[in-house]
Amino acid sequence: MAFDRRTFLGTSAATGAAVALAGATSTPAAAAPRDVKGPGSGSGSGARTYAFTVMGTTDLHGNVFNWDYFTDKEFDDKAHNDVGLAKISTLVEQVRAEKGRRNTLLIDAGDTIQGTQLSYYYAKVDPITARRGPVHPMAQAMNAIGYDAAALGNHEFNYGIPVLRKFEEQCDFPLLGANALDAKTLRPAFAPYSMHCLRTPCGRDVKVAVLGLTNPGIAIWDKANVQGKMTFPGLEEQAAKYVPKLRSMGADVVIVSAHSGSSGTSSYGDQLPYIENAAALVAEQVPGIDAILVGHAHTEIPEYRVKNKATGKDVVLSEPLKWGQRLTLFDFELTWEKGRWSVAKVAAKVLNSNTVAEDKKITRLLSDEHRKVVAYVNQVIGTSTQAMSSAEGAFKDVAIIDLISHVQAETVKGALAGSEWAALPVLSQASCFSRTAAIPAGQVTIRDAAGLYPFENTMEARLLTGAQVKDYLEYSARYFVQTAPGAPVDPAKLTNAESIPDYNYDAVYGLAYDIDIAQPAGSRITGLSFQGKPVDPAAQFVLAVNNYRASGGGNFPHVPQAKQVWANSDEIRNTIIQWVKAKGTVDPAQFASVDWRLTRAGVAVF
Repeated sequence: MAFDRRTFLGTSAATGAAVALAGATSTPAAAAPRDVKGPGSGSGSGARTYAFTVMGTTDLHGNVFNWDYFTDKEFDDKAHNDVGLAKISTLVEQVRAEKGRRNTLLIDAGDTIQGTQLSYYYAKVDPITARRGPVHPMAQAMNAIGYDAAALGNHEFNYGIPVLRKFEEQCDFPLLGANALDAKTLRPAFAPYSMHCLRTPCGRDVKVAVLGLTNPGIAIWDKANVQGKMTFPGLEEQAAKYVPKLRSMGADVVIVSAHSGSSGTSSYGDQLPYIENAAALVAEQVPGIDAILVGHAHTEIPEYRVKNKATGKDVVLSEPLKWGQRLTLFDFELTWEKGRWSVAKVAAKVLNSNTVAEDKKITRLLSDEHRKVVAYVNQVIGTSTQAMSSAEGAFKDVAIIDLISHVQAETVKGALAGSEWAALPVLSQASCFSRTAAIPAGQVTIRDAAGLYPFENTMEARLLTGAQVKDYLEYSARYFVQTAPGAPVDPAKLTNAESIPDYNYDAVYGLAYDIDIAQPAGSRITGLSFQGKPVDPAAQFVLAVNNYRASGGGNFPHVPQAKQVWANSDEIRNTIIQWVKAKGTVDPAQFASVDWRLTRAGVAVF
């Protein structure tokens, strides 16, 4: 479905009216009230109170079942976490049974439709945007569970605006994004907020406003999909605009659902004037917020209190662990004073989804979709002469990472053939995206190849000098913990310095170099050579690079400003799958070699 600006702008223009109407209705289903005292009860026993609970998820990333489509078996990790909305549904129903359904709300903080082969399948293989296309599994599951609102995540934009709009159409709840604006009119492109009325046993209903905020990094990470169409101002700026408005509309409680971490940091440096992980700053600087459901950072925060500078009151933050591993509960206690409800107490905690069984209502609902995707990922696309693993890929040059880079480099060389750049050497960057990725000896399936690249990144080619490539490598090498010569080396403690994630450490294929981890960051790259000769700082190279890095993700130097000589809209994951299909046989002897290593004072670490 092509992007229709008239439809898009019409949706934007209708947003205000739709949201205003939401406040005039009572959204929670009727159920028996809790044992509380309300206004007008005549009890004469002091403060009259009402309690309710807001449940929250975030970063579901296409997980419905407790299943890993890349390993084709039940999900498990070292902590024995479980994943998926089917598990979350069971927890939600337990909370509703305990609290009374009318005394609960269920919201999400974004990153819903990207991340598993289930979500990929219904965006690309059997797309929801097709004529008479299917309903997205995440929409089906979230509708069945009864979500009340969800904030937009940055990964909602990965498949383009038409897919996101279709998903929005299929949801029975609003997708919120107060800082997702139409680029031309600067009006909201999505509903900024929703209003929900909770009926108390007596007296006035409690009005709960949910303000949705998304990540300004979308402008960088999904530039190709949003440039000229949407703009994403800072969270604090938009919260300061909307929170007073919500209070003036009669909101007794204001909750922010923010697809933004709490740390106050950004992964793209100073390329945008906005903070990526701004949830705590919003709590501190914008008065009138009672609680914030935090997303994006993939960390677990049961309860985190931030004192607002203007009011001195605590704002309670909570971030449930990704993929449906946790469910946040915000428990509110309100008192009736001077003719209005006021928040007396807020507390937060998380529930672990590994304590419950999957809700059969959800697994039955989506059993056909699950079977289709399992069959799809198990298609055989070729063979491999030997087994390859990424288990040591974060600190060693391993064949399976070389495979990613080789495919990228070969693809770019083919694309540049006959162009003015055809004679330049092509380098390639890749990360150890998953330490559990593996290619078996023998038959190779789609899930094997796809497991190498779990993100929906596309490929670009950028022009760099030798000096810029060295800067790039020095920046990447910050990932390793400085370790003195002779000191013991524990691979488990050697990486992720400064909390740098694995996907922000790049190895560059096509060069040879050492990384001296005894040296401070910025002075670690030694012996940098190309085809046996030292790299000339003025020499020109083409770097095959993913769009996340090319757009500034990770804040690597030079690449975002470098000349783009080629770009492709197909996912790198698909490029790898098609390459394996075309070759038929994967033989590491044809592309793998140890070209970089960790050293200390010239002595190899491994």
